[in-house]
Amino acid sequence: MRTGRSVCFGLVPGVVEVDGLMKVFRVPEREAGLRASLRGLVNRTWREVRAVDGISFTIDPGEVVGFLGPNGAGKTTTLKMLSGLLYPTAGEVRVLGHVPSKRERDYLRRMTLVMGNRNQLQWDLPALDSFELNRAIYRLPREDFARTRDELIELLDIGDLVRKPVRNLSLGERMKVEIVGSLLHLPQVLFLDEPTIGLDVTMQKRIRSFVAEYNQRYDATVLLTSHYMADVEALCRRVIVVHHGRILFDGDLVALTDRFAAHKTIEAVLADGERITLQVPKAETSRATAQLLAENEVHDLTVEDPPIEDVIEQVFISS
Repeated sequence: MRTGRSVCFGLVPGVVEVDGLMKVFRVPEREAGLRASLRGLVNRTWREVRAVDGISFTIDPGEVVGFLGPNGAGKTTTLKMLSGLLYPTAGEVRVLGHVPSKRERDYLRRMTLVMGNRNQLQWDLPALDSFELNRAIYRLPREDFARTRDELIELLDIGDLVRKPVRNLSLGERMKVEIVGSLLHLPQVLFLDEPTIGLDVTMQKRIRSFVAEYNQRYDATVLLTSHYMADVEALCRRVIVVHHGRILFDGDLVALTDRFAAHKTIEAVLADGERITLQVPKAETSRATAQLLAENEVHDLTVEDPPIEDVIEQVFISS
């Protein structure tokens, strides 16, 4: 069921190259009950959990790719290996020509990992103070830093927020200043793990617009995980769908819909104002539309694919 691009190290390189990547965690097994718990202290048993199970893909410069799957599919574990936070059990990874697990300074200066449920800014300080700390960490020239900081603040419209202690900001406001803090060194690769989680619809839209603008302005490469399909539809032409640590689909978002959408929805507004909604198998769309037009005086007609979340669920069912 998998489609997409193979990985050929040493030929035409992508920004992100993953070949047979695997991560296995060794976790203790524990039975219920006090006696079993005491026995486990002396004779502990273990089991292996394959969080990522031999995945391969390449991401080209400037691509924005959606990395999709249910909780526990291996998305965050993969992003942590790509950013150097976790060491792979097996396989090869290169990002911008670097091996992430080596955590070389030149690599860390060119990438960033943004996690929607993690804080990097100092809780009791205004964001501006934390930005200054990041300037020192990345050894950014003050003039370049100030120009980038002000540009990012303007793009996200947070001029009034960066002077407040982070603890006084709402979740959406905090997420915006966190993103600015993560991009002050103008990384070429962005790993975004649920950047809009918990935000209201307006704030989600603002974050999406910012990511799109950053991608276009700096030709940045983005790998994005999100449970909000509006994020994916707005930003990603290509998606990688994973489940149980394996890739189920890698290709264009449109191709995903064409391949796995089992039905289409036909909506018609008749001349007398009545609305008709039909859900028909994809192969029957033309016949059903022609019949509807022949039997009714139709004022307006639309034919739509199912929501992308329904399509992705169909991918899991088909696997």
